[in-house]
Amino acid sequence: MPERVETTDPDGVDYGWVMQATFVVTVTLGSVLVAALSAFVVLPTWAARASFAIRVGAVIWIVTAVGAYYYEKNVRAA
Repeated sequence: MPERVETTDPDGVDYGWVMQATFVVTVTLGSVLVAALSAFVVLPTWAARASFAIRVGAVIWIVTAVGAYYYEKNVRAA
C-alpha cells in the first residue's frame, strides 16, 4: 500500500467536508424534493420546467449549505 500523499489538518471548519456534504445531500434529497414540489405546479413547457427546477434547487442548495456549515461548525468540530 503506497503512502498517502495528501493530508489535511483543518483548524475550525472543514470546508471540504461542507462542500461534499452539501453536494451529496442536495443531489439526493433535493432532486426528490424538486420533483415532489413540481407535482403541484403547472409547467407546460420545458423552459418552465427548467426555470422551476433552477429556482427551487437554488433555494434547496442554499439551505443545505447553511445547514452543513452550521453542523460542521457547532456539532462535528466540537
